[in-house]
Amino acid sequence: MMGKGTVWPSEMKTAVDRLTGIEVKQLTDYKTHSHHLYFTENGWYDREERLLFISDRGNSTNLFSLHLATGEMTQLTDYPDNDALSACLLPDERAAIVKLQRSLIRLDLKTLEEKVLYEAPAGYQLGNANATADSRYVLTCVQEDLSARIRLDLGNGYVGHRELMEAAPHSMIVRIDAESGQMEQMYEDRSFITHINASTTEPWLMTFCHEGPWHLVDHRIWGLDLRTGQAWKIRERLEPLEMVGHEFFFPDGVTVGYHGFRANGTNFFGSIRYDNTGMEETDFSFDTWHGYADGLGQAVVDGRGDVQTLTIWRKNGEGYEAPRTLCELRCSFHSQKVHAHPRFDAQGKRLLFTSDKNGYANLYLVDIPEDLNVLPLMEADSCTFYKPYIKKGV
Repeated sequence: MMGKGTVWPSEMKTAVDRLTGIEVKQLTDYKTHSHHLYFTENGWYDREERLLFISDRGNSTNLFSLHLATGEMTQLTDYPDNDALSACLLPDERAAIVKLQRSLIRLDLKTLEEKVLYEAPAGYQLGNANATADSRYVLTCVQEDLSARIRLDLGNGYVGHRELMEAAPHSMIVRIDAESGQMEQMYEDRSFITHINASTTEPWLMTFCHEGPWHLVDHRIWGLDLRTGQAWKIRERLEPLEMVGHEFFFPDGVTVGYHGFRANGTNFFGSIRYDNTGMEETDFSFDTWHGYADGLGQAVVDGRGDVQTLTIWRKNGEGYEAPRTLCELRCSFHSQKVHAHPRFDAQGKRLLFTSDKNGYANLYLVDIPEDLNVLPLMEADSCTFYKPYIKKGV
């Protein structure tokens, strides 16, 4: 019987990747979509022995915990007739914050007790939630709900994406006490604000974005000082129509990673400090959806189009070595639930990703070889524009 506290048997199985020969562990195998948290959110907890994930089992979307040694899965919530859910983990690992429609709910990970922390005001909807480094606060964006006048289906094909950007909805960034639920407004603007990211080390620092088509939005990555309410641009465009986004904090809490596309079609991943110093960027030519780095010298991108693989780089001194194929991906990217969203664990030894290569989104885990030379190099025609290292001081 399904419900909160239900323990599901292991669905784990392994296979040898047909392109690289490494072992890929499939963590879930159920005829519905299952996926890990958004790639900016850490879902590993309990000494990284457990992993939070989201699944549509029972024809409703709920939060689960997977024990990586046994494969057993515990259902943490029981929301009937629900089709969307997101979550973030408090850094102290005592609770998860669940976003359910217009509510933020604190979920105790031991007792499974739930407490509504915050509800968006009438006429507004919630963006993602993220916890500050000290676990004291939850940050989220509250955005004017314009769905009555704009046809929106952002999770399935970005329907209405540009129209919502152009409508400039009233948006607020709020800080909510993770225990009491007391709310403070930290920032407001008439802009499509999303992608709330708290620094991993500095409780006063966060980033947010002006959402919209990346080449059309006024500016994508913004910093915000929660002590003063001051906002500033991070990583301004270097050329017209350049696209930068999918930003995230490195473990040091002051470096922001991102990826993007230059006007000539060249892809790149990069990093820059919150104060716009120390920018480093690396170019490559094949198409991707997401890029991620572990802050320890490794970067990964997912591939789309003709490159349906995960590609990994590692730094050697100052420069990145040539890119290597880690494993096959074959991800449709048809909706947010089936985006690959690759993410390293804290030690940079494992890579977690989602793929719907068998028709349903499932979670996959790869142990990264200590010696990347065992992996094949990306084919030469896929790396025409590859440059080992680009550094631009700002």
